[in-house]
Amino acid sequence: MGGNGATKTALKDKALMATNKKPGKWRRRTQAVRGGQVRTAFQETCEPLIFTAGYAYDAAEEAEARFKGESPGFQYTRLANPTTTMFEERMAQLEGAPAARATATGMAAVTAVFLAGLKTGDHVVSASALFGSCRYVMESVLPRFGIACTFVEGSDLSAWAEAMRPETKLLFVETPSNPTLAIVDIAAVAKIAEKGGARLIVDNAFASPALQRPMEFGAHIVVHSSTKFIDGQGRAMGGMILCHQDFLDENLHQFLRNTGPTISPFNAWLHLKSLETLELRMKQHCENAQRVADFLAGSKKVTRVLYPFRPDHPQHNLAKAQMDGGGGVVAFEVAGGKPAAFRLANALGLIDISNNLGDAKSLVTHPETTTHQKMTPEARAAAGVTSGMLRLSVGLEDAEDLCEDLDQALKVA
Repeated sequence: MGGNGATKTALKDKALMATNKKPGKWRRRTQAVRGGQVRTAFQETCEPLIFTAGYAYDAAEEAEARFKGESPGFQYTRLANPTTTMFEERMAQLEGAPAARATATGMAAVTAVFLAGLKTGDHVVSASALFGSCRYVMESVLPRFGIACTFVEGSDLSAWAEAMRPETKLLFVETPSNPTLAIVDIAAVAKIAEKGGARLIVDNAFASPALQRPMEFGAHIVVHSSTKFIDGQGRAMGGMILCHQDFLDENLHQFLRNTGPTISPFNAWLHLKSLETLELRMKQHCENAQRVADFLAGSKKVTRVLYPFRPDHPQHNLAKAQMDGGGGVVAFEVAGGKPAAFRLANALGLIDISNNLGDAKSLVTHPETTTHQKMTPEARAAAGVTSGMLRLSVGLEDAEDLCEDLDQALKVA
């Protein structure tokens, strides 16, 4: 970068400076565009993407003060980065969370919360309907450290209460869940957690803060795979942890600082910029998904459709109470099990076969053989994953084109 001495001095003196806005008065769509924004001395309108591993100090005393926490500023991008910090602050505003920390992936966020928040002898209670990798962490990783886990039916509040032990420290739910879109009563489970001296973690990846803000219902920790709807275009990996200040200070800060599940500043920048259109995209995802779900429900070859805002969803009323929209994912079952599901997927011309979701492009997945393949048959049954089930992440294409593609594929299946 060129520039005279005066410019360099200005940059050095001013570094990053916050805009003099008042985000507390902003509505959510404004927060999604402006929240957490800082500018360099160049006063760029687009949030700066800052690539650097380390940061320079004017003097050795300044470096010492920063490492002691006595002087503000950045030290090392494994610990914090200006671009990443903007992403974290914007997500915190959208979720209504006191603190946020970004991670390299959604699973890095989930695993960090568990390993930072638990110790040998502790106990976790989780809803049984959840992503296969989350189940693996609880069934295979945590027990290596002497941490036990109990799985319950998420909609059964009495089961949550009965599973609590004196050593229970964390409760975990996905709502809506992957892939069956089961809905859990966040407020009720949060009360059970608080009564037992535990914290409730909610995976909010399927809804995003545009549709659901779990902390408004009493959740203590929220996690995201920002790879999904937050990115929105299937480009880059990322995760997010949102929590109260005490959990950050007492559990999470030192764990993240010393273990390094750090998001790339470039990925953080992509997801930060995607937040500007999140609410607009989610509105269209919901409209398309509702149209596709209704179409599938009218097919004689589809035995079951699961979409939170359809009246036939088992927790329809709860979904309407907790969410501002049904989301962009539809689960459905076809008669004939895996062979029929494979025939349908293979016959699709517009919709792609992929294990990802939350993309602008529509994607179909057979969970039994992909995302939930490592689970035992018993665990899959408890999660509601059947051989004939397909998970459809409904994108931003014209809904009528999607229905036509499904119609011709159903004729093959």
